[in-house]
Amino acid sequence: MLIIAPLLSVILSASALIAGQQQPGSPQTSAPLPVQQPSVQLPPDLARVLTDYESAWSNRNPAALARLFAEDGFVLPGGHLPVKGRAEIERYYTGHGGPLSLRAIAYGADGKVGYIIGGYTQNKGEPDIGKFTLTLRKGTDGRWLIVSDMDNANRQR
Repeated sequence: MLIIAPLLSVILSASALIAGQQQPGSPQTSAPLPVQQPSVQLPPDLARVLTDYESAWSNRNPAALARLFAEDGFVLPGGHLPVKGRAEIERYYTGHGGPLSLRAIAYGADGKVGYIIGGYTQNKGEPDIGKFTLTLRKGTDGRWLIVSDMDNANRQR
């Protein structure tokens, strides 16, 4: 719980900045057309999370994917119940994978907690087909691990 409160504050602040959220009490205006957010350069230790994820997903390697998560990590897939823990994450990812390109549009870190917000597609350089948030915690070895992974498609069903 001690990690969740400061992390939630960081994520909410970033989300408000990214979304250009209106202030309470301000007049409602029609929503602007969505525009793909520009990519940001990640520090190497955070970039490793995305490159390792891409590699494990592309190679259809559920064990490698699960190792990117904290022991008590979550996958929060759309339309499904949360999946908790490395063993369950590995089981959930079995049979999944294929071409994947991830890019960051925002990130932050404070001490042992951090986040990456981004977009994904199948091939680098193509428009995003979805977006994701990764909540991160620094492990005892100093390596960032995924605490939660949530994504969804850009298209409505």
